[in-house]
Amino acid sequence: MTYDPASDLENTEQIFSALAHQSRRHILLTLHFRGGQMSAGDIANRFACSWPTTTRHLNILRVSGLISVDKVGRERVYKLEREKLTKTIGEWLDWFERKPE
Repeated sequence: MTYDPASDLENTEQIFSALAHQSRRHILLTLHFRGGQMSAGDIANRFACSWPTTTRHLNILRVSGLISVDKVGRERVYKLEREKLTKTIGEWLDWFERKPE
């Protein structure tokens, strides 16, 4: 597999963009502290925003790859993708461990 810096940069930008909003960071923390997965209804009940707003936040997190979703019966269950979060953020922070040339 060939390394594609443009794709890597786009992926990093998408994740940081998703993390830019306080509600999305709260959703990620809630998922983390509630065992890594929750139904859409359980997530929505924890926040004071409207259902369409919650859905929009969940969709942005899903598109960025920070969460995934499975249909279980009539419910949608969202799962935190810890590895994607920690890998991308970790790689970005690694740049600051290196001395500029």
